[in-house]
Amino acid sequence: MSTAIVLSGGANLGAMQVGMLRALAEHGVAPDLIVGTSAGALNAAFIAERGLTTDAVDELAQIWRSLRARDVFPPDPKYLFSAVRGRSPSLFSDFGLRKLIDRHVNLTVLEDARIPLIVVATDLLTGGEVDLGWGPAADAVLASSAIPGLLPPVTWRGRTLVDGGVADNTSLAPAIMAGAETVYVLPTGYRCAPVKVPDDAADIVLHATTLLVQKRLIRDIEQYSDAADLIVLPSPCPLDISPRDFSRADELIERAHREAVSQLAVDGGLRARPASQLALRPRR
Repeated sequence: MSTAIVLSGGANLGAMQVGMLRALAEHGVAPDLIVGTSAGALNAAFIAERGLTTDAVDELAQIWRSLRARDVFPPDPKYLFSAVRGRSPSLFSDFGLRKLIDRHVNLTVLEDARIPLIVVATDLLTGGEVDLGWGPAADAVLASSAIPGLLPPVTWRGRTLVDGGVADNTSLAPAIMAGAETVYVLPTGYRCAPVKVPDDAADIVLHATTLLVQKRLIRDIEQYSDAADLIVLPSPCPLDISPRDFSRADELIERAHREAVSQLAVDGGLRARPASQLALRPRR
């Protein structure tokens, strides 16, 4: 095992990974393994099926540019009312997300991917990380993206699985355990250095959650930095796009591509302190 790519979760911010993937394709990176969580799982499955080429990345970009929140979280008053009354495990059905996956991920099973693929989910009962490298591809991506409370859990071989980000939003361990010598880390960032404290309840929860995720990733990068060459592609900052806003995919793609190209231009992106690319930094 030589090269792996690890893609974080991040809802609509997963669009920025398209720009990062384009930069990697232009740089001639040929992954031997792809690991993806949540939104990153959808991107990972798409590329693992087709290969990391600029044509495949362009096709993925078109998907993100056309995506809207209602495609993933279809409004359904009856379903919402059922959830409020405690008769449903989530506020939204997974109909929209499953339709999206079925339309764009043509893999039947994960093991048929052109590039070996691991999709990360979480065991809802134990909280343990579940690394899926075999079995139904659509179910695996759906499980990895099942945000607790928003989308229903997925039953997998007798286990109840939810969004992989609950266990680890950027799971480096599968790549390290597979023996990858070089790991490209594609985070989706966070709402870095906002000019004011969020005052909307949903935004406060989202911002606090992304801060926790970012701190976990920094710690993991520091933990594994001696085990492999970790190349972290920095997410754009300042980033003031809410994870609920699916309308600015084109901006996220272009900004992330520019940042990634700049990073890769110096020593192939390798830095002595890779975690520094993720530091909680002030607005520029």
